Amino acid sequence: MHYLIKKLLPSVAVAFTVTGLSLPMSARAQTYPIDCAILLCLSGGWPASVPCARARAEFIRRITPWPVEPPLQIWRCPMGASYEGDRPPNNAGRIFEALYRPDSHRPLQSLPRDKFVPADQALRLVQDRADIDISGPEFNFVRSIRVFDVRYARQYEAGSEGDCERYATVVLGTYGTQGDFSWQRSSITALPEAHVGLERWGQNCPGIYHRSVFVDWRDYDGNYDFEQVNY
Repeated sequence: MHYLIKKLLPSVAVAFTVTGLSLPMSARAQTYPIDCAILLCLSGGWPASVPCARARAEFIRRITPWPVEPPLQIWRCPMGASYEGDRPPNNAGRIFEALYRPDSHRPLQSLPRDKFVPADQALRLVQDRADIDISGPEFNFVRSIRVFDVRYARQYEAGSEGDCERYATVVLGTYGTQGDFSWQRSSITALPEAHVGLERWGQNCPGIYHRSVFVDWRDYDGNYDFEQVNY
């Protein structure tokens, strides 16, 4: 799969052109699944191309307040059938089977829910998660995405004795095994080193007022990257 990622990423531009990227800008967002582009381009480290530039722009737009959305909404990218029988022993390569077919250059579509289901298969209800099994290590890059929403952070001296007051609300968004996204409470101390703006938090009592959204991730090769949006 590593070899396929490097080899097939340039073909994304062709695939998206076929699926509608030649249309006017106002129509393009509705003519192909942008989350398929985000998924593929993220895995390859956002290679230089027009489709990947647009995918990254959407990825960052979603974490630009308000509201803060999951930057990758994998449930919007049809990757396989909505039905499954026995789980295959290895999902390596399925991301490309799902997103790219040489015969059609189009993403595979999920089967309609009212289609006849063989007796040996069970209907899988997919909601806010991937429609194939992505629990394998080849999809670790999805689970590496973290969204830190620093909704409020303030530090200041108060009172005649110069007591230091600190208030902060930080939440962390993460992806589960199947690409499901959830929020949980976090803290200033949990912010990655790459985050900028709160380095002096807890050091004496310099005045600080800060709000930001910080997203970081690792691509398929494990390379680290991040973006921060202050507001």
